[in-house]
Amino acid sequence: ITFCFGRTEVIDNTLNPDFVRKFILDYFFEERQNLRFDLYDVDSKSANLSKHDFLGQAYCTLGEVVGSLGSRLEKALGGIPGKKCGTIIVKAEELNNCRESVMMQFCGNKLDKKDFFGKSDPFLVFYRSNEDGTFTICHKTEVVKNTLNPVWQAFKIPVRALCNGDYDRTIKVEVYDWDRDGSHDFIGEFSTSYRELSRGQSQFNVYEVKTEKADCGLSHLQVTLLSFLVDIEVTFLDYIKGGPYQLNAYAMALKAVGEIIQDYDSDKMFPALGFGAKLPPDGRVSHEFALNGNPQNPYCAGIDGVMEAYYQSLKSVQLYGPTNFSPVINHVARYAASVKDGSQYFVLLIITDGVISDMAQTKESIVNASCLPMSIIIVGVGPAEFDAMIELDGDEVRISSRGRYAERDIVQFVPFRDYIDRTGNHILSMARLAKDVLAEIPDQFLSYMRTRGIKPSPAPPPYTPPGQPLQTQI
Repeated sequence: ITFCFGRTEVIDNTLNPDFVRKFILDYFFEERQNLRFDLYDVDSKSANLSKHDFLGQAYCTLGEVVGSLGSRLEKALGGIPGKKCGTIIVKAEELNNCRESVMMQFCGNKLDKKDFFGKSDPFLVFYRSNEDGTFTICHKTEVVKNTLNPVWQAFKIPVRALCNGDYDRTIKVEVYDWDRDGSHDFIGEFSTSYRELSRGQSQFNVYEVKTEKADCGLSHLQVTLLSFLVDIEVTFLDYIKGGPYQLNAYAMALKAVGEIIQDYDSDKMFPALGFGAKLPPDGRVSHEFALNGNPQNPYCAGIDGVMEAYYQSLKSVQLYGPTNFSPVINHVARYAASVKDGSQYFVLLIITDGVISDMAQTKESIVNASCLPMSIIIVGVGPAEFDAMIELDGDEVRISSRGRYAERDIVQFVPFRDYIDRTGNHILSMARLAKDVLAEIPDQFLSYMRTRGIKPSPAPPPYTPPGQPLQTQI
């Protein structure tokens, strides 16, 4: 699906236009956001482009622009066979409202009693509204046990996660009573917006909770905002600015995730490792081998190079158990341990169809790696039970080994089967897969930088065209 996002102003009589009009786009690290730029020589005031001369076009992704030096991307124009069409320069700049985070605290009053032998164990779930009218969960509070008048802990959330930078976008809050079996009881809900919340503690931020009881008349259940504090934070982009086959499940997951994340690698060279196979010529079982067959140089050029190495390795190795994760995690950890200044961050993508065999060793490897500049993405394919992978994810309980807890959450796990679109729309389902597995990477990245006190490198100076004389003042 392609649509025209906007048009620049017309600049008369020049071969080197510098357009002033800017376009505001929502940026999502976890999505591949394709852009196309068409250039025309305007011959009249007609809005019909067919009435004007086509000068060329360029394709890129928003990630390419953001990931380029100084968030400035230069692309050759094409689209006219046999003719050099010149170049286009695209520059991106982050809006200030994307840098804000808010610290909020809420309390409840006279919440509905749901437990037969006691009171309630309430918690809040926050949702931001999307452009299509749907809602996406953005925060969940802790559970406060056995009370109808809870005071939840203050929590911090980026404004982009809460309302995508739109101060008037609806924020829906649902109130639940926690149950041990996971069948949490719905108490009620209310709606607000960032602009309303920003008024702070006042009569405007005392919310009547709408319940499902038809006979309750006027509701007396309330949730009150106790505090609201805005903070301008260092963002993920600050660090970025400083520095014909039917695909199987493995390849689909690799391509969906890899095509997005490769935009943020400067040289697009990726080491690709396999595990759980018998290698030629002697049938030795290995859990850490180069997919391209070259252990001294396992790097592949781009995700297409990784895909080619994967298909070639399938022709020469024999897949074989058990499924051991720790060797490849330790392999990447050794590289990550050699980088202390925050100039590099490593993302290990593991795609597996087996139940993990070295759970204890893997947990120890993850705990050890949690203090290093790296994240681990695990995509489980096939019908196997992935309970162990959920434990490694550590969203509910922080992973530990031999009495030591992971310094931070660095693992994200998703089962591939949850993203199989029954209608056959693989493009849409793989976009959802990539979005979910990559959504946590920026926050994991920032958590490492913050715990180490690493500040983003200064953005490079503004671009100066070649040949422009330096101006000095005496």
